Amino acid sequence: MRGALNMRYAFTQMSIDKMQIPNAMVEHRDTRLKGLVLRITPTGTKSWYCEYARGKRIMLGRADALGVADARESARAILADVYRGIDPMEARKPKQVVPTYRAFLQGDYLAWAKSSQRSWKQNVNRLQTAFKSLLDKKLDKITGLDIERWRGQQVERGLSNQTINRDIASIKASFNRAVDWGILPHNPLSKVKKARVDDCLKVRFLSEGEEGRLRRAIEEREESRRVERESANRWRTERGYVVLPDLRDVVFTDHVKPLILLSLNTGCRRGELFDLTWSNVNLDRRILTVTGATAKSRRTRHIPLNREATSTLLNWRAQCDDLSGLVFMNEQGQRFDRVNSSWRRLLKAAQIEDFRWHDMRHHFASRLAMGGVDLNTIRELLGHSDYAMTLRYAHLAPEFKLKAVEVLDEVREAANFGAQVLPFRR
Repeated sequence: MRGALNMRYAFTQMSIDKMQIPNAMVEHRDTRLKGLVLRITPTGTKSWYCEYARGKRIMLGRADALGVADARESARAILADVYRGIDPMEARKPKQVVPTYRAFLQGDYLAWAKSSQRSWKQNVNRLQTAFKSLLDKKLDKITGLDIERWRGQQVERGLSNQTINRDIASIKASFNRAVDWGILPHNPLSKVKKARVDDCLKVRFLSEGEEGRLRRAIEEREESRRVERESANRWRTERGYVVLPDLRDVVFTDHVKPLILLSLNTGCRRGELFDLTWSNVNLDRRILTVTGATAKSRRTRHIPLNREATSTLLNWRAQCDDLSGLVFMNEQGQRFDRVNSSWRRLLKAAQIEDFRWHDMRHHFASRLAMGGVDLNTIRELLGHSDYAMTLRYAHLAPEFKLKAVEVLDEVREAANFGAQVLPFRR
């Protein structure tokens, strides 16, 4: 609180020593240096302040330890910094030690990722692997030029622009977190641009022949497992061992077939099916719910079940012992984390190349587009937050662009131009 009395003095050490102790706090101002203030309290404490803006001041020290000349010099330095645009209060705050990118990823960023990202482990590992050359540099020493040099190295290695763009987006996002947390004043990578890519690349989906071969391979696998079980049980019976359940008494021999059928008929991501619980399957209404907690977009969506998907879930439920938790569990009763080996063997048996598990999601969307389903409905079923992601299926909709150009005919006819459409001649 400022003193009730303000007087001006040409401060000297003698005049300060002779100043009387007031009954209420007072402040005196220096006539030689505007901004230098001496405050005296009723307890006899005399303190120097530098007032560098209206209502803004900073303490320099006590007058019994800081002489007049030193007080003026300190105030003069502060005022000079203010003139250059430096806030003295900010300058006095202890500077935060900027960590290396490795320490940042393994410290604050890792703690945040664990609570905010479903695939936090893969994301952090990917950043540490892709940007290994930058891990031991401090965050404020990593520049856009470093990323451009890194980009050039990845191009030489043969990485696609899509992969490089994803990594660049990831490292820029990690630096945004550092800015949000006050570790950096700004993102030094904010001006790094993505490489131009074709956003409407042809998506991979199964032809009718490929889908037929895949389904036959699935049935052959099922029959092979039943035959193997029968052979094993004969061996057990001959030796007096307890026989295993007969696989001919159930519709599915294991989880592989129902997982594939649901992927083809719902467009769910593999992780979404691994996280699916029976509480989110309504077979009466034929609705499968992907909750925001398990969805990549963090948004809940409801997927109608066609006849094959409904039949698959009904039959799978009939042979499941526990209907209180996950729809698909491994032999230990835990969540699945992969089906890679079985999937690769099926593709080999079906003679299908260049087709990933995730491509069944593309197959689902492609079949809908070719069947005339509008793109917005496909977007909602897939759970795309960005409409641009769904546009990759636009070329598969035969009427999509035709309806657009037919607007020209409607305009012409409405204007009644009277011009006749000429027949096509070869």
